Amino acid sequence: MTALPLLLALHSCSDSFGMALLDPEQPGAGPLVQVHPDGRGLSNSLISRVQALLPPERWPQLQGLAVATGPGGFTGTRLTVVMARTLAQQLDCPLLGVSSYALMAPRLESQLLGSNHGQPFWITQELPRRGVVGGQYQVTAGQVHELSLPTLLPEGCSPKPALGAQLDVAEDVARLLQLLKRSHAAGAALPWAKVLPIYPTSPVGQV
Repeated sequence: MTALPLLLALHSCSDSFGMALLDPEQPGAGPLVQVHPDGRGLSNSLISRVQALLPPERWPQLQGLAVATGPGGFTGTRLTVVMARTLAQQLDCPLLGVSSYALMAPRLESQLLGSNHGQPFWITQELPRRGVVGGQYQVTAGQVHELSLPTLLPEGCSPKPALGAQLDVAEDVARLLQLLKRSHAAGAALPWAKVLPIYPTSPVGQV
């Protein structure tokens, strides 16, 4: 039987910081998922959280990393993406980046009615004083196709059908780990330089 790879997924697109670990030294336990309500304190706790889950001396053994790229809080998303990129570069490790909307898309798609199943739909989120952020998705045969990355929609634009964004950090970071495992099994290259945070609205000039 093929040995399990050592894989780590990170998700910080909300007030909660999620981590999921697949560890070959604990093959019978399955993936380990942790969620911490760190909020703005993530800037101080990020590295210690990761170290507590996976000791730094084992980081060179990582065979794959994954990170949720947003949309989410500017600081939290940026910090985690930067950490994941830095680790992947220094360890010469594949890095998978997936938007938080793409991770929730399969869960939300089940809410669509009748003939809308399997058809393109939008995930939207209203941001106070900034507007509505939306991305378009299609789920076919269990695969998520991101037809349009989350972006700030033009004022007055109301795409249909649309479902409100609903974060479930524990479930979404577990799915992120599962996608990383599939990519690793397929031998995907996953270069770290292509993984960038999604900022639908700029923090510059916002009050």
